[in-house]
Amino acid sequence: MNLVLMGLPGAGKGTQAEKIVEKYGIPHISTGDMFRAAMKEGTELGLKAKSFMDQGALVPDEVTIGIVRERLSKEDCQKGFLLDGFPRTVPQAEALEDILTELNKKIDYVINIDVDQEILMERLTGRRICKSCGATYHLVFNPPSKEGTCDRCGGELYQRADDNAETVNNRLQVNIEQSKPLLDFYETKGYLKNINGQQDIDKVFVDVDQLLGSLT
Repeated sequence: MNLVLMGLPGAGKGTQAEKIVEKYGIPHISTGDMFRAAMKEGTELGLKAKSFMDQGALVPDEVTIGIVRERLSKEDCQKGFLLDGFPRTVPQAEALEDILTELNKKIDYVINIDVDQEILMERLTGRRICKSCGATYHLVFNPPSKEGTCDRCGGELYQRADDNAETVNNRLQVNIEQSKPLLDFYETKGYLKNINGQQDIDKVFVDVDQLLGSLT
């Protein structure tokens, strides 16, 4: 099965990716992992990517697409793959279509873990961290016994700057704007499957598993 996984920050995409990989035994391929592997192997494209990253610059599409092509050609992708973090744009999605045609493959499903923005805000702004021991809490899902105090060491809990409402809202807006054209592209292709990510984690996977069961 050849899958692309999508979802906004806080949707639980990482958790579902782990469950898919564990059950179906296909490689989980993220952009970061691909770049690191190509750089470690010292491939021509990996070294090109490194030169851009060392300068703090974005890796151009042609290099990213080349690295994706190399990765999907590897032996462990013969029975399928789970792409995460690529494609991010419609041109990248079109390039992926071309790569898969070359490899005599096609996307089976683009799985989008769908969660309302208000719920994502609650999930992403609720995190609190202990200043002393680093323990992590969540005001809704894993609250401390005493407000503002770490259960483990009694330290003071704080909210990271990038977890505040304004920063989180901005991040979500950017992601929504970036992902909409891609979701529209895949809906037109007939690949897109929206999964309700507002349920319990295990129930989300039941829905994902039912979808993927049709491919086995």
